[in-house]
Amino acid sequence: METAVFYQFVTDVPQAAAIWSTLFLLALGVLAVLVARPERDRRADDPVPAAPTAREVAAAEADDLRRYAEEVTVAATGAAKTARRRRDAWVTAQELVERAWVGYDEADTATRRFAGSGALPTPHTPRTPAEYASRERYLHRAAMAAYWRGDLTMAQLGDVLAHRRGWDSRRHPVEQEVLLSRVIRDARLADYRAAATAERAAWRDAELAAESARTLAEEAYAATARLRPSPAPARRAASGASRPALVARWRPARAG
Repeated sequence: METAVFYQFVTDVPQAAAIWSTLFLLALGVLAVLVARPERDRRADDPVPAAPTAREVAAAEADDLRRYAEEVTVAATGAAKTARRRRDAWVTAQELVERAWVGYDEADTATRRFAGSGALPTPHTPRTPAEYASRERYLHRAAMAAYWRGDLTMAQLGDVLAHRRGWDSRRHPVEQEVLLSRVIRDARLADYRAAATAERAAWRDAELAAESARTLAEEAYAATARLRPSPAPARRAASGASRPALVARWRPARAG
């Protein structure tokens, strides 16, 4: 009995091992075929994509050129508006400079009228409490009048009323007028210098905006020209001669 079992075991095990080895080799072969096939996901009858024709390529390029021309034209239009706005700002700054200069010139003329008063003796008045009170009232009235005219700022008026920064109500009214006129002249001069600095900055901004507008206008012209057939030589020369006059109008003509 044991001999029969042993004989069956010896004969069946190699046979089973051979069967499993064969199945394993078949599975490896199928897997290798599936991995090595480059178009396993595509059906055999699917058509191969055709290459674009020359007409389709040209149409795509024309669409790209058209979109670019539209975009650069929009940018050129915006730059032209910015250039006009910057030029208007520069013109306004110029007007402010002129008004500031007129104000300074008037203040300087008023100050020069008191230039010879320093060589004259101060009028003699009795130095009584009533006289000093009268001088203080005069100084305060003159300072308030200058403030309402716009010749003094609120801070300067506060210095006068508080008798700070050299303001002394005991001085004679003539001396107070001289000092007040000098303060107004110095303030007008500071206003003129600030306006001149702002005008120079506005002019630089206008120049940069004009240059940007010119550059974008030229690029928009070139992009639009690429969409049209090449013109005749005479027409091309005429259009080229007219372009500088069209672009040059954005340059702000600064006064000397």
